[in-house]
Amino acid sequence: MSTTNYPSATTQNQPPKKDYKGLIIGLLAFGLLGTWGYLLWNNNKNEQTIQTKDQQIAQVTDAKTELQSNFDAALARLDSVTGNNNKLEEQLAGANSEISKKKAEIRSILNKKNASDAELKRAKELIGELNDKIGALEQQVQELTAQNQQLNTDLTTEKGKTTQLTQDLSNTTTQKVEAEKKVDIASTFNANNISVSPVNEKRSGKEKVTTTAKRVDKLVIGFDITNRIAQSGNADIYVCITGPDGKPVTVEALGSGTFTTREEGSKLFTAKVAVDYEAGKQKHVEFAWKQNSDFQRGNYKIEIYHNGFKIGEGVRELKKGGLFG
Repeated sequence: MSTTNYPSATTQNQPPKKDYKGLIIGLLAFGLLGTWGYLLWNNNKNEQTIQTKDQQIAQVTDAKTELQSNFDAALARLDSVTGNNNKLEEQLAGANSEISKKKAEIRSILNKKNASDAELKRAKELIGELNDKIGALEQQVQELTAQNQQLNTDLTTEKGKTTQLTQDLSNTTTQKVEAEKKVDIASTFNANNISVSPVNEKRSGKEKVTTTAKRVDKLVIGFDITNRIAQSGNADIYVCITGPDGKPVTVEALGSGTFTTREEGSKLFTAKVAVDYEAGKQKHVEFAWKQNSDFQRGNYKIEIYHNGFKIGEGVRELKKGGLFG
């Protein structure tokens, strides 16, 4: 057999090569599946963690919301208790600093975005303490309200008594005034035995009653006064003389003036006579009217007043006189 450097067209029998392609593909597929599984597991775990965090955040948010709601309710109670009771508000002044501190600390915690459980627990304790104080204040309000109601009841009762006493006093005062008025009227003197004597005064000092007008120097007026209930003491008697011309006889320089009567109003008087009266006894009064002008012919009317009432009256005529008047 000849040899040559060219390959033969016939093949020689060689052992088959191992094929790892399927194995590699399988391993890659397995690895890929494992990676996907891990990714799915990790993603699921992350979602669970996020859900847990969300739940925790939701719980914290709910807790803060509940605490805020409780805090707002406590503040509303506090305003309701103190805003409508001035007396309690005065009593609250001493504890107001402590309450303000609690309110500030609670607000500080609730305003935090990431408040811890310990801080929320502290806020809850503070709100509880605040509610306890408000509860005590509400109890005081109830007690004060009950006291006020009792005071109002007592005041109403006392007002009723006062009204009744006022009415009784008014009635008593009216009765007293009426009684005093009756006594006052009843104590007015009675004048009796009224006399008017025209008197002529002679140079010798002797006096003689005369009816001749031109000879009259004075009118002596006398009367008796009596009263059963009048008290002892000084009294003023007013004598009013009306001349023949119908005009009141008054001389201011001699003490004439005006006084008030019960029935005639203001009236001119000729003379005011002071009388010292003794209770239960008759008193004789006499005085002389001597004017600074001549007496005229005609009738002189004499009226006597006491306590505003006219108690007596008399008339005396003065004549022209003798043969030659």
